[in-house]
Amino acid sequence: MTQFSNVPAPQPPVAATSPATDENWRKSIPAQVFLNHFFAMDYHIQHQQDLFAIAKFPIFQQFYGMPSEATYKAIEKLLLNSWSAEYALRITPVVNDEQYLQSSLHWTFPQAYYSALFSARAFLAIQGINVSNEELIRKRIGNMVVRGYYPSSIGYYALGPINNYRIQRLPMARRFTMAGKADLLLPSREGSVQAELAQFLKTTRDQRVKTLRNVIQNNPKTALRSPKTGEVLQKFSVEQYKQLAKQIGYTTYFDMLSRLRISSTNREIERFVESEIDVRLFHQSLVNIVTHVNAVHEAYIAKALGLDAYRQLVAKLPAYLQESFVRERMNTVIVPMLTTDKPTA
Repeated sequence: MTQFSNVPAPQPPVAATSPATDENWRKSIPAQVFLNHFFAMDYHIQHQQDLFAIAKFPIFQQFYGMPSEATYKAIEKLLLNSWSAEYALRITPVVNDEQYLQSSLHWTFPQAYYSALFSARAFLAIQGINVSNEELIRKRIGNMVVRGYYPSSIGYYALGPINNYRIQRLPMARRFTMAGKADLLLPSREGSVQAELAQFLKTTRDQRVKTLRNVIQNNPKTALRSPKTGEVLQKFSVEQYKQLAKQIGYTTYFDMLSRLRISSTNREIERFVESEIDVRLFHQSLVNIVTHVNAVHEAYIAKALGLDAYRQLVAKLPAYLQESFVRERMNTVIVPMLTTDKPTA
């Protein structure tokens, strides 16, 4: 993968401050765990360097989509939203003020998520799939991850019922364990990175399972009840959890990014704003991840539209976008990927 000049690679891990004695650090643990997860996503992307591998995928070579005038207009709008959010995400660290950067988490988290969301919607739209419901988008993208549309850097996923998840395409994760990882240091090798990603998939899937269960059980019309007493079940059987797993589908990078969708009014975001984590590193990881995800989607869109139409789409953008990372990514990734049989990294 070509390393974009304005997208720095992950930095070496920074040791945590004595967690056993530092009360502030203990309060920062949830935020540090979150940073470790997204740092691992970024590290894995940089380690794999497989963006240009997409050009060799048969599924990419045979990808023509369903471009039409209506589809083109929809994609134009969706990409503008995606790129505007990515632009806003990228310019945040220009302000050299640590307190400002800390407060910026209120908007950088959703900016990262919604940039990827609109990019995913454009990717689906070029295939004639026009959906705005985030749950439907999540399931569609999950199916496409499993079918092999994405490079291995973001092609991993989890499936199965709670307490019996199967983690796919993270082969080194099984050799490492997150148990006893009390130091909360950033993962520094590919094996520990894959273990971190497996843990991130697990906790994300846990959340989805529990949320779905609560939705079902809190509704008198859908709640599962005891056949003996008629009371709402407090515990689910293995078979019932298997049914929940089928409803959820796959857990992928998209679900992980959706964890960033934290409301600024939610108390959870305050834990991050008030924490003692490396906010610059967190921001850098988010920029790198969004850059990679969006580049994958843009490559498929450009393949379906054709380079000339894609260039015209970029040429119609506002100047602040047209002359920014959008054009650079088009010239350094999209054009080489579509104009050579053997792209070079």
